[in-house]
Amino acid sequence: MSTHLQKILAVTRKECRHILRDYRSLYLAFILPLVLIMLFGYALSLDVENIEIAVVDLDRTPESRNFIRRLDASHYFHVKSWAQKTDDAIRSLDRGEAALAIIVPPGWSSHLRADRSAELQVIIDGSDPNFGSIARGYIEAFVERVNNERMQAYLNKRGEKVDIPVEARMRIWFNEEMESKNLIIPGIIGIIIMIVGAMLTCLVIAREFENGTIETIKSLPVNAWVFIIGKAIPYFVIVFVDIVVAVFLSRILFGIVMKGNPWLFLAAAVLYIGVAINLGLFISTITKSQLVANQMAPIVTFLPSILLSDYIFPQVNMPVILGYVTYVVPATYFIHCLKGVFMKNLGLSYLWPDLVVLFCMGTALALVNVKLLKKEGL
Repeated sequence: MSTHLQKILAVTRKECRHILRDYRSLYLAFILPLVLIMLFGYALSLDVENIEIAVVDLDRTPESRNFIRRLDASHYFHVKSWAQKTDDAIRSLDRGEAALAIIVPPGWSSHLRADRSAELQVIIDGSDPNFGSIARGYIEAFVERVNNERMQAYLNKRGEKVDIPVEARMRIWFNEEMESKNLIIPGIIGIIIMIVGAMLTCLVIAREFENGTIETIKSLPVNAWVFIIGKAIPYFVIVFVDIVVAVFLSRILFGIVMKGNPWLFLAAAVLYIGVAINLGLFISTITKSQLVANQMAPIVTFLPSILLSDYIFPQVNMPVILGYVTYVVPATYFIHCLKGVFMKNLGLSYLWPDLVVLFCMGTALALVNVKLLKKEGL
């Protein structure tokens, strides 16, 4: 066994002993990823279904009741209450008991029977713009379908047949069920890597500075490369185990199947783990304080990975300046790889630019860490 390898293993054994003694590190390493998978998988959903409706039917005819029943039969809507007055429906919106109110005016069905335009009022709770815009799209699509049916019935009654001028025949690729869990569950793997890889290692070197053991390490025949590699190995193994567990749970609990090449996913994961660990070591080296590193790590690692990685919030909707910032967030490239492997079955010919960027980021951070440690005398 070479001398350098023996030194690396010695540093690795020292770090493993510390991890086993520190129960908080074990909690962050193994319990927190499981909690995140459960919370993101079951609690976080971008799907909008069962929109609660308050109905005011002032027409009280079979046509108006049939219209509301058809609306309630859709899994997108649920009639929560039948109000007697418009003010009652408004109060339901104010109290948050309903997200949408429909007021059917008197004489509504008589206009339909006379083949005239029959208006009804739809009030949408827009306090959540995303929810409000989706609800508006749903109700407009429903009304359009009803209008098309009545128009066809009217033309058939007159003995005329007119084809629809433009008919869109849609096929949904990559996420046929249109379920947000197919995006959220694989994406949480990138968040887990950044949390465990960066937030654990951000304390590693800072702890040596605070305890004064860095001076002892300087006196040992250990250079900066040996020190960093030895420190990184235990956390690499921990994060890799977390990834395997996350993929297994996503398959068992949520039915998420990896459509692409698993070896390509592992290659991207290994590169991203390297970036996360080196980023944590960089924070630990420049702060030299566990408290400061603990406060700085979420701002530099966890929050950008969620907010600026094109994971949940689309990059195209961000301001121009933030759009450029996303290019320096490592999670941006790993999330793109996750989407390509899990959902689109993309190969290396499509994803190699992301892999190259991750490799360059990890290498650059490692070189910076070595340079900083050499300045400290390692």
